Amino acid sequence: AAEPSPKRPNKSAAVLAMLQRPDGATLDQIVIATGWLPHTARAALTGLKKKGHKIISDKQAGCVRTYCLAVEIQAAP
Repeated sequence: AAEPSPKRPNKSAAVLAMLQRPDGATLDQIVIATGWLPHTARAALTGLKKKGHKIISDKQAGCVRTYCLAVEIQAAP
């Protein structure tokens, strides 16, 4: 019987890692990192939201929208 191959990192995991960075990621950065078209990158963000990840976007003084994962703050008991 063939042994299952180790799971290789997929592009969605790479996008998730980018969103966890302190600065988050722009759509252009996601497109470059994955090789996807912009509409595919946006669809991936929607897919991550549907999986329960809280993704927030912010438009800074420039005009570039940055996406990042919202950090859940745990209340002290």
